[in-house]
Amino acid sequence: MSRPGGWWGRKSTPAKFETYTRWSFHFLALTELSVAAGPLLGQVASPPAVPLLSLAAVHSVVCGVTTSRALDWRRGQRDLPVRTLWVFGVTTALVAVTALVIARQGRGGDDASAAAAIFSTVLVFGAGATAVLLRGRRRVSALVVACAVTAGVMYLLMGLPWLAALVVTLIVFLGGGFFAFTYSFSVWLLNAVYELDEARETRALLAVAEERLRFGRDLHDVMGRNLAVIALKSELAVQLAQRERPEAVTQMVEVQRLAHEAQREVREVVRGYREADLGSELAGARGVLTAAGIDCTVTGPVTGYPAPVQSALGWVVREAATNVLRHGDARWCAMELRVPEGRVVLTVENDGVPESGVPGRGSGLVGLRERLAEIGGTLRAGPAGKGRFLVTAEVPLPAQSGEAAAPAPVSEATP
Repeated sequence: MSRPGGWWGRKSTPAKFETYTRWSFHFLALTELSVAAGPLLGQVASPPAVPLLSLAAVHSVVCGVTTSRALDWRRGQRDLPVRTLWVFGVTTALVAVTALVIARQGRGGDDASAAAAIFSTVLVFGAGATAVLLRGRRRVSALVVACAVTAGVMYLLMGLPWLAALVVTLIVFLGGGFFAFTYSFSVWLLNAVYELDEARETRALLAVAEERLRFGRDLHDVMGRNLAVIALKSELAVQLAQRERPEAVTQMVEVQRLAHEAQREVREVVRGYREADLGSELAGARGVLTAAGIDCTVTGPVTGYPAPVQSALGWVVREAATNVLRHGDARWCAMELRVPEGRVVLTVENDGVPESGVPGRGSGLVGLRERLAEIGGTLRAGPAGKGRFLVTAEVPLPAQSGEAAAPAPVSEATP
């Protein structure tokens, strides 16, 4: 963790948003301190200034700690912080009552105005911080109304003018409502981001499970009949052998033939399963990357290549798209196909690669190099500038009548 960029780059998108939300809550606590300290800046020499400022600082710190722990509770990372809530409630009440007593003693002076401002500020931010613990708009609305009514009643009980009590009630109602719904909306948005990320992972797992079911179904259809016949003929051969009948040899020869046939069919199924179509892989990669919020462009001729070339390049596209999703935080990805003399060149470039770690050393790219080497191709992968990564695959085209077969030129691929 030597660089802040590396620390930030290793975080997932929901984790980044959670960090942003948490620090926003901390900055709101600092905002409370700055708002409370504003009226006291010109009255530092006044006797009530230092106690009021100290109480406001303590309340802002307690407010920041409470919102952070309440956010952990809403995320299911800890139990309900009961002790923290008691400390927060007592601190809010103590600061509010102290400020109200000073406002009553001041009787309209500068100290009274500063104390009244701190009283309103404490209740406004107190309502906002408490809203993190509440679910539902009705509960948050009831909290804001209760804080506003409490502020007005406390003003009247202290013998302060009813007009001032009305003004403070409106201030707490409007300010508390704004911050309460700001806190609540931030928590709701954070949960929505996590739910969307979980839904995307679930969709990927379902796609893998569906593909496994399809492969299992195909394998069952191919092997089921052959294995049933092999089992029956093996039982027949055993019975014939027990009776010392010469037909047992014939049955075992048939079993051997069926076993070889089943082996051949399994290989065909696996070979078809492992082959990749370049056009389908490009379309799938573009769809997946676009769904993940990554701007993906594909240029160059897509069709017209021999089957081995299509399969090899399709696997390159699949692995490169997987790396773009898994490594870093890409915003764009460009895939380009070119056909120089006698070969096909596929390049996949993306941004958002963290400085702390560069993908490309895993088993996926090693497998691609082996697959391309079987048809005489090469693969290069590595950094291509600040925060960018480039994968380049070159595959030779088979010669036809002394000339290299090349697909029809296409300026823009739209699979």
